[in-house]
Amino acid sequence: MPKERASNRAETLRARVDKLYHGRTKAGLRFRLVLLAFDLVVIGSYVLTSALGVERSYVALDLLLAAILIADLSARWLISSSTRAFVLRNPFHWADIIVILSLIAPLVFGDFAFLRVLRALRVARSYRVLQELRADSRVFKRNEELVQRAVNLLVFIFVVSGFVHALQKGINPGITTWLDALYFTMAALTTTGFGDIVLVGTSGKWLSIAILIVGVGLFLHLLQSVFQPSKVRQKCETCGLLLHDHDAIHCKHCGAEVKIETEGQ
Repeated sequence: MPKERASNRAETLRARVDKLYHGRTKAGLRFRLVLLAFDLVVIGSYVLTSALGVERSYVALDLLLAAILIADLSARWLISSSTRAFVLRNPFHWADIIVILSLIAPLVFGDFAFLRVLRALRVARSYRVLQELRADSRVFKRNEELVQRAVNLLVFIFVVSGFVHALQKGINPGITTWLDALYFTMAALTTTGFGDIVLVGTSGKWLSIAILIVGVGLFLHLLQSVFQPSKVRQKCETCGLLLHDHDAIHCKHCGAEVKIETEGQ
């Protein structure tokens, strides 16, 4: 009997947690919005300490964030179908583990910039949360494409700036805070190139080459996708397909005629 009661309690707890993470209830929606806000706090803690030039992060804040992340990871493990699938098939969980280590490791090994920048991996979880919110929030569903593309652009800028800051801080007098790294990144990605800040050393030169060759093209593509989407939202009256090419006159799904408003360009 005690074993059965314990088993029933465990199943009840698992069902409640699963509703919070995957249920289509108001409580579940609010919970996932809180998770998204928490992701911003984790990322913001890195940006704030870096932008203010704080050499050592706040121990109490790091421990609190790590504890919440461990609780979140444990809850996801509780509702997973199997431990094997939880560990091997979901890269988001590995990203969470790395973020937790980045919060705890500086307490032992010192507050190195490359450890703090690993908190940016928490944006990977934000993608997952956004996907879960699509089905439950009208606001997210209505602006799904715009939100996703804007997130892609911001994540790209954030990650590149993080790499610049982690590799150049301490050896480059022009880059002492994350804001300096962001300033250089935006100047490089937009091909403005003011020239007041340049990356130094062999690693800096290789990073500059990577930003100019790969980063600029990807940045422009992401920027264009935000302000000039590749698809037009126009519902097909026959099959209901929503997205079509700008110059489409027939639906790719059913072949029916579609009438898309255009300015003639």
